[in-house]
Amino acid sequence: MRVVVKAVEASRVDREVLRHQVKSKYMEVALDPQKGFHFHIGRPLAAMVGYDPKEVDWLPESTVESFAGTGNPFSMGALPPGAVVLDIGCGAGSDSLLAARQVGPSGRVIALDMTEAMLEKARRGAEALGLSNVEVRHGYAENLPVESGVIDVVISNGAINLCPDKAAVMKEVYRVLRPGGRFQIADIVVHKEVPQEAKDDINLWSG
Repeated sequence: MRVVVKAVEASRVDREVLRHQVKSKYMEVALDPQKGFHFHIGRPLAAMVGYDPKEVDWLPESTVESFAGTGNPFSMGALPPGAVVLDIGCGAGSDSLLAARQVGPSGRVIALDMTEAMLEKARRGAEALGLSNVEVRHGYAENLPVESGVIDVVISNGAINLCPDKAAVMKEVYRVLRPGGRFQIADIVVHKEVPQEAKDDINLWSG
């Protein structure tokens, strides 16, 4: 049987304009989480997507209040002690801090985001918990500021759906992972083909 694979065209939105809009939105989530958004955030969202309440209680409240994931990447398995972890789109740092706890002092977590206000929250959260194995970096999923073949586990939660060129993101994930490394992602999946005109509408990306 012959299988025909249809090529999927990437979105033609202006990447820099989209990044600016997404940064602005998530800066608000970081600085004013009580404002109200078109998506769920915070402790109620963490409960909705299956986080252990005891794990959430361990996190600083300033971290939890700006949680804006779409799922729970740890539902696919806990991280091994000593692992080097990259969190793409770490946001306020909930998953990065939980990952740091799982890998222990012999492991390391690189928390990556493009929104400075979120990175500052992640940095302060690690300091509040006394975690010395969390490194916060500014960067983009399509061009990861990470050496090749050095990561044991890549995690991501609700960030890749905001990238118009997902093939570029996946190539970068493959590049930074060690042989046999893992990719644990929680994100939005659509089961119907999205029309090109919808993919090219920047207002549908950033809300």
